[in-house]
Amino acid sequence: MPGDIKKTKLIRIATVPITLAYPLSGQPSYMHQHGFDVIMISADGKELPLALANETCPHIIVPMTRKITPFQDLNCIWQLVKIFRKEKPDIVHTETPKAGLVGMIAAWIAGVKIRIHTVAGLPLMVEKGFKLKVLEFIERLTYGAATHVWPNSDSLKSFILGHKFTPAKKVSVVGLGSSNGVNTVRYNESNLDPAILDEVKASVKYDPNAIYLLFIGRLVRDKGIIELVNVFTSLQKTRPELRLILAGKYERSLDPLPAEIEQQIETNPGIVHISWTDKVEYFMAAAHYFVFPSYREGFPNVLLEAAAMNLPIVCSRIAGNVDIVKHQETGLIFESQDENALQEMLPQALDNRERSVAMAAKLHEVITTNYPREIFWEYMLQAYRNLVNR
Repeated sequence: MPGDIKKTKLIRIATVPITLAYPLSGQPSYMHQHGFDVIMISADGKELPLALANETCPHIIVPMTRKITPFQDLNCIWQLVKIFRKEKPDIVHTETPKAGLVGMIAAWIAGVKIRIHTVAGLPLMVEKGFKLKVLEFIERLTYGAATHVWPNSDSLKSFILGHKFTPAKKVSVVGLGSSNGVNTVRYNESNLDPAILDEVKASVKYDPNAIYLLFIGRLVRDKGIIELVNVFTSLQKTRPELRLILAGKYERSLDPLPAEIEQQIETNPGIVHISWTDKVEYFMAAAHYFVFPSYREGFPNVLLEAAAMNLPIVCSRIAGNVDIVKHQETGLIFESQDENALQEMLPQALDNRERSVAMAAKLHEVITTNYPREIFWEYMLQAYRNLVNR
């Protein structure tokens, strides 16, 4: 009921503020504007001022970490329990693995009735041995403490159910998938500032005769950077016009790249490394292809953004990617963690530019019709209301 919704308190939790500042940007404010009393929680970080500037909701710092830190995690659970008992939220909704673990346990202890965890990717998909067992246990513990589990793609839902991490009645996908849709105003070729585009091109010493491949994401093993760099350097030998732009930071403490790959990135004249940018759409406008060889995803925002920018996509066959791109229809897909497969697929895109552009146009229509973030926000708003009214 409208009166009930105005009184509903929602606490939205992410491990680090970059998730609030970028992947979930605008969503807390939308819920606040539609009758929810929203509080954001994350650890501190350099992206926190941006998150606070973007949203109209208050924020509380809880010092969560992305690593396995048992004593710190217990401290965070206790801090969250105290916050929940004081604020008395109707809904606690977590995103990212650590926020899910500590947030769902704390919400269960505090007696919060609606406890939602969004699964936007599973690190365990690429792990083996003891660490895999630990991560599987953490997922089961998180889902056990939650009342609702929302994977952000159908293929991720199938993975969760296939591994029997939680009963099927808990699991559902909001709308057509995604965690936040795509900002089709920002990621729109016709809305770009030509002066900024010229600046971005100048920053990479843009050569109009070159062919630019673009990757955006963390520079770690799990994103397929080893395969991408190796294939690029191989193709360079016969295609000297190729350039590779890597936009993202290293994470040496969590998932370091081999020293030789990092050295290649920093010394190869055909590779441009941009450690951070808030002009993603301009790099997409400057590039000819978006290459995304990740090992694991949920429903990757960056593919939605590339599609909205009409950028031809070559990506790995993994959960999330396959929910967005259809092979040989709206893009090209190669087998994940298979360097030879990427070595074969990338020249197909390069040698058939007209077809690549045509497939990108088809994907652009699908994404801009079905995945604008305002459409996703309405799906999530209705999902919240259904739970509250139930």
